[in-house]
Amino acid sequence: MIVRSFHDLDDTEFDVRTPSWRSKRIILARDKAGFSVHETTLYAGTENEFWYANHIEAVMVIEGEGTITDLGTSETHELRPGTTYLLDEHDKHVVRPRTEIRTICVFNPPVTGREVHDENGVYPLLTEDD
Repeated sequence: MIVRSFHDLDDTEFDVRTPSWRSKRIILARDKAGFSVHETTLYAGTENEFWYANHIEAVMVIEGEGTITDLGTSETHELRPGTTYLLDEHDKHVVRPRTEIRTICVFNPPVTGREVHDENGVYPLLTEDD
């Protein structure tokens, strides 16, 4: 059994921060669960373009409000507590938080925690052996 609290990850290597968002990596590939789990906070007033070309991501909004726009269809959806979205087709998207948004994210395949978004918002597909 693995038991962790995202509070214990503050200011560690598992607490990744950018000017637009902060992500605490709770479960990673090294845990061999077949997925990874993150608590991610997106800051109010930012515009966050992502494209997980190598991963499927499910996101549940816990706190905050904003929108997500599918860049392939231009369809925009409201985000608020309880909203869940699944990027099941590697959808290019933009998240625009009106307020700070706190989410729980699940990635498959799992991330290692060493990934950095490239110029297209893509995480490379890394394994623990890389």
